Amino acid sequence: LTKGQYSPTSEFGKKTKSSPAGSIDYPANPISFALGCEATFVARALDTDTQQLGQVLLAAGRHKGSAFVEIFQNCVIFNDEAFKDVTDREFRPEHCLNLEHGKPLIFGKERNKGIRMKGTHLEVVTLGAGGVTEQDLVIHDEKHPDPAYAFLLSRMEMPAFPAPVGIFRAIERPTYESLMEDQIRRAEAKGKGTLKELLNSGETWEIK
Repeated sequence: LTKGQYSPTSEFGKKTKSSPAGSIDYPANPISFALGCEATFVARALDTDTQQLGQVLLAAGRHKGSAFVEIFQNCVIFNDEAFKDVTDREFRPEHCLNLEHGKPLIFGKERNKGIRMKGTHLEVVTLGAGGVTEQDLVIHDEKHPDPAYAFLLSRMEMPAFPAPVGIFRAIERPTYESLMEDQIRRAEAKGKGTLKELLNSGETWEIK
């Protein structure tokens, strides 16, 4: 709802009412940002793929912890067809990578392309070319304890890569609420005290 103004995620050079000469801000990457903030559930979905969108939102709602979902949502007034290369059924197979836990990263109309790890970077490969097989591809692990893997996926951007959609990361760890409740229970287990005892506990001095 920017009324035609550019936003933190607008592409570089975007011409809008507030940037008539083109935006000179480099766009923020919401998925990378959420991972950097230690969110334990991070996902992306398409507004046109209602089945996947529902599954992602349901998983996010059931997750215990900080959950973040980026949704590629079209704005027919100010930014129409912004995600056409990903959401359009004609282009989606070639430009979209569905993340499925425990399955290799494969995409393409013929399901003949995939993502392989090369050193510390990801690369697009064609199955069958140069002896590449599914065994060479990255197996998606949304429960990987190290966020570095999910961060690598978040840096996959078109046109060099297909756009990943689905759950990037979903790990379990104690939440703030549960840790706070445990802390309160441990304090209460020590028994009731008085404010005077509290103020005079630890290192205190009496000045005469």
